[in-house]
Amino acid sequence: MDKKEIKKRIDKLRAEIDKQRYEYHVMDNPEISDVVYDSLMKELVELESKYPEFRSETSPSQRIGGVALDKFKKTKHKIRQWSFSDVFDFEELEKWEEKIERMIMKKTGAKKDLSYCAESKIDGLKIILTYENGALVRAATRGDGVIGEEVTQNIKTINSIPLELSHPVDLVAVGEVWLGKGELKRLNEERRKNGEPLFANTRNAAAGSIRQLDSKIAASRKLNSFIYDIDYIGDTEHETHNMEQKFKDTRKQKRDFKSQTEELELLKKLGFKINEDYRECKNLKEVEEFYHSQIKSRDGYDYDVDGVVVKVNSKELQDLLGYTGKSPRWGTAYKFPAEKVTTVVEDIAIQIGRTGALTPVAHLRPVRVAGSVVSRATLHNEDEINKLDVRIGDTVVIQKAGDVIPEVVESIKDLRTGKEKRFSMPRECPICGSEIRREQIKEKKKGEVDFSSAHYCSNKKCFAVENQKIIHFVSKKGFNIDGMGDSIVTQLINEGIISDVADIFDIKKGDLEPLERFAEKSSQNLIDAIEESKVVELSKLLFALGIRHIGEETAVLLVNNISSVSEGKIETLEDIIELFPKITIDRWDKIKGVGEKAAQSMCDWFGNDENILILQKMKERGVSVMISKKEHVGSKLKGLTFVLTGELEGFTRDQAKDMIRKEGGSVSSSVSKKTSFVLTGKNPGSKYEKAKKLGVKVIDEKEFLGLVE
Repeated sequence: MDKKEIKKRIDKLRAEIDKQRYEYHVMDNPEISDVVYDSLMKELVELESKYPEFRSETSPSQRIGGVALDKFKKTKHKIRQWSFSDVFDFEELEKWEEKIERMIMKKTGAKKDLSYCAESKIDGLKIILTYENGALVRAATRGDGVIGEEVTQNIKTINSIPLELSHPVDLVAVGEVWLGKGELKRLNEERRKNGEPLFANTRNAAAGSIRQLDSKIAASRKLNSFIYDIDYIGDTEHETHNMEQKFKDTRKQKRDFKSQTEELELLKKLGFKINEDYRECKNLKEVEEFYHSQIKSRDGYDYDVDGVVVKVNSKELQDLLGYTGKSPRWGTAYKFPAEKVTTVVEDIAIQIGRTGALTPVAHLRPVRVAGSVVSRATLHNEDEINKLDVRIGDTVVIQKAGDVIPEVVESIKDLRTGKEKRFSMPRECPICGSEIRREQIKEKKKGEVDFSSAHYCSNKKCFAVENQKIIHFVSKKGFNIDGMGDSIVTQLINEGIISDVADIFDIKKGDLEPLERFAEKSSQNLIDAIEESKVVELSKLLFALGIRHIGEETAVLLVNNISSVSEGKIETLEDIIELFPKITIDRWDKIKGVGEKAAQSMCDWFGNDENILILQKMKERGVSVMISKKEHVGSKLKGLTFVLTGELEGFTRDQAKDMIRKEGGSVSSSVSKKTSFVLTGKNPGSKYEKAKKLGVKVIDEKEFLGLVE
């Protein structure tokens, strides 16, 4: 982009962010999620940092919150309210630490040992409480950080906020007002009956409750609070009349607490409710451990948590570090991995899969989502592009959960400049030039029939199709040929060494050595890996062949029940070649868990003479099938179905699946009401959320081992 386009982009972002900020902070009617808002703000801050000539004092990046509503009395805060800066991964957290270490060294000339207080970041409404001589005299919202709204009468209805402290001190305390998830459900059921709009989330409901003119309405809702900071504290009851003067230099006040953790304990002694789920951490490694424990347990809380606030524990060092123009240097908000962010579609390209299906893929401006940087996202098919109205150059919302492939879920049309381009599916295969055929796909969703279109290359020998078939064949869940990655497969096809999967087992060392990237040792390593892979389990063979609708779990089901559908005994690859083509669709379909589509695919694949010829060539080149005799199957998990999501630490997913099967259980790739357990690791994906929604029991690794051991 040239400077003119950059300025236009910045102006568009400012207008959109300010619009959304007003809806969220002033009207309590958010149109977009917090993570999408954060993503837009992050892009704006980065552009203004890179192009300082376009900075503006009125930019939303310079704001902390919103302005007070006219229906409430405006009040000026005695002490300005700040907003923590955000970090989104451990690397950014380390950079924050390095920055404050440099500042401490610069100011003191010595390195200080840093410890931290890590606290749950509650997604509620920030509240500032002022006490004189121990009595609550004023409660206000944060507003824009300088001026807030006085909501004293409504705050007094919250039982967890003391009207009188346990000691008669002058005090300004800061905390969060929140509404429980159970109470939100009750409120929304009541509003639904009355035909009123539903609250989008607990934060929205808490803010709406606090901003009621009639305090009786606020009293009818079970609001709660956590208080986490002291902006000012006096020494004795005699200081009340000097409070205004004391506020002028609050950072030099005399304090009885020397650390953040001591401050929390003092708040508790004064009568406030604090969130007990905080941790004193000796280093960032311990902060990271606390962070991941919060991700894992967040859905078990009655309140919403969207990250961890990390604060330098020493109050002396907090005072030394001070503040920037809008944030404390001594603390930061370590946000949970966003599952939705915004970015720009720089291009749309076509990817051809092993079935010949053409999938449009959005090439994106790189962005971090759900803990990793992505530059591509699927657009599924032509119908999805038309439905979302996604164009090249659009700002879009992308979504990623756990190990799910990122996808585009929304286009932000208000940010368009007029230069965006529409995308059309090609009429010819971009790889081989063959005709593209369009097929209508019928799917059943919640009892209703839904149609969508798919495009396929009509050339069964298309290079791209063969390339993807072979990549799938040698993958870990297939023949698991070590050293034969995507680029090596492409190179071997380009050099004419292989043209189908059977050719892999005819590769000689001399075929490889003349090729680029293949020295003598690497050539021998690949030959050894191919030789080692020639004995394969039947389930892995069926998966590797790339038969449509035959995934890992379906392949296992077929093998476990093969004796009930075959007319003869299956012991060798030759038996498979002879007997599988004779198995009819109704026999495959009788296997519990094997659907009509999978049964039809098995008949179609083994009924194709070209495919049988491939198996014959594999047999001639030394490939053999291992039909493992069924080990003793336990009954601890008999009849139970498991779904796995997230990153497991104590064992791999394959090991977990083996443990489940050995105890009579089964594994599914999707969550339904019939799922018995969802086993979760770090950074669980959408399966975890669906399990919670359906009421399926979620277990961690420790609980899982308790079931199988």
